[in-house]
Amino acid sequence: MRTPCEGPGEEEQEEGAVANTGRPEEVPEAQKGSDSDLDSDLETEGTHGLQERVKDTLYLRSCRAHGVVPASCFLRQGSAPELNLQHRGLGPQGARALASALTSNPYIKRLDLRDNGLCGPGAEALAGALSKSSSICDVDLSENQLGAVGAQAVCSALVVNPAMQKVQLAGNDLEEQAAQYLAELLVAHTGLKSLDLSYNQLNDQAGEMLGPALAENTGLTELNVSWNHLRGPGALAFARGLEANIFLRVLDISYNGCGDAGASALGGALKNNNVLEELNMSNNRISAAGALSLGLGLRVNQTLRILVVSRNPMRSEGCFGVLKSVQANPLSALELLDFSPRLESKPFQKYFHSSSPSGLGQLMSDILSVAFYLPSLYNSKARD
Repeated sequence: MRTPCEGPGEEEQEEGAVANTGRPEEVPEAQKGSDSDLDSDLETEGTHGLQERVKDTLYLRSCRAHGVVPASCFLRQGSAPELNLQHRGLGPQGARALASALTSNPYIKRLDLRDNGLCGPGAEALAGALSKSSSICDVDLSENQLGAVGAQAVCSALVVNPAMQKVQLAGNDLEEQAAQYLAELLVAHTGLKSLDLSYNQLNDQAGEMLGPALAENTGLTELNVSWNHLRGPGALAFARGLEANIFLRVLDISYNGCGDAGASALGGALKNNNVLEELNMSNNRISAAGALSLGLGLRVNQTLRILVVSRNPMRSEGCFGVLKSVQANPLSALELLDFSPRLESKPFQKYFHSSSPSGLGQLMSDILSVAFYLPSLYNSKARD
């Protein structure tokens, strides 16, 4: 048994060759009549209805040509701005059938193809439509096993489409080879605002390519690289890119194992970055030493509103050090500081309630009230 991304076997190829050289499959009379009815109907409908019938007719013919079952939700889509085809099992052939129809659809603004087994060939088939569409500005291709081949096709298409603003490529087995194409996209596309690269295999080498690209990017405001492998030199390069970037407002780098070196580099980035507003560094193996290094950036940063450092082994010492850094910055914009569940440990609670420098106890209460409240709320809902 082969995976969805593997090509046909030798026997299937031979069967396909026989089918192609044999007599063409006859179209049922009812189907022929249906096509002629569609053609005649087009002559009497208005412009809006005409476009919809043309779109549907092209899609049905394309499905027959590629031997796939039409997606009924596409036919029902009409002039709706969102086409949701999640979990439909389209595969590469279904993507080819869909691509030819997308080029004639002026209504779709958001295209959701998550979890369809498109693989590299499917992405290549869609690339032409994505490069030419002037209406699609939001596309979700997550969980499609795109790999480097698919990443190259998608990135090449998006580079020449200035209309694209949001792209989701989570869970696509993207590694350092794919990072090369992603870096080119970041540098070339100034209209892209949101990019999701979470749940991939982006490693140190990928970070060393993405970091400089992030420094040069002049449009992205939200980036998600959580659940990757940005560590060591890759994490340092990524942090340097963040330091130079002047557009990014939201960064999720959680679950990467950046470690203390990465935390120190991000702390340095926060000293000079005056744009970033939200930073998620959860589960990055940051100890007390790394937390104190991160705090050096918090002493001078004036834009960060939300900082999430939950599930890091920074102990009470690291948590308290971060808070002291915030207190030392009179221009800090911090509204939410999330240490959960680390804050609920007894040593920190004892430290929290003990005598502290003037005003620090109140600062901790003010800043952490929301961080404490959310876990409590979720826990109570779970119990109910």
